[in-house]
Amino acid sequence: MTIEIQPVPPGELDEDCAEAWERLTDDEDFLGVSATLITLDEPPYWSVGVAVAEFLREDPLETELRQQVASALRAVPGVEHVWEEDREVWGVTGTPSGAALVQAAAGVVDGLADQARAHVDSL
Repeated sequence: MTIEIQPVPPGELDEDCAEAWERLTDDEDFLGVSATLITLDEPPYWSVGVAVAEFLREDPLETELRQQVASALRAVPGVEHVWEEDREVWGVTGTPSGAALVQAAAGVVDGLADQARAHVDSL
């Protein structure tokens, strides 16, 4: 299985994005993570997407994922504030690197991957 964190090429960014990073994987639904620096708002902020969060809608796994992602993002150097922007998206202010945000969220996703797959398979 291929897993790699790479910058999104500048030509593929939306006009309101200054920078973006993504985790490239063959298992995007369970292991996909991305971070996009949104410059449309002031101050600019990172939007961190965690694909598997869309499928985890029951506790305790949903709460565990949400708490662990928020904690992992807060631990990244340069992070000032973390909030849930949407079901599978967290907002982050401060001066962290996009690659470090993706790496932090990916660690959580990896740690919960087996439980997430079992949960989705049981639906």
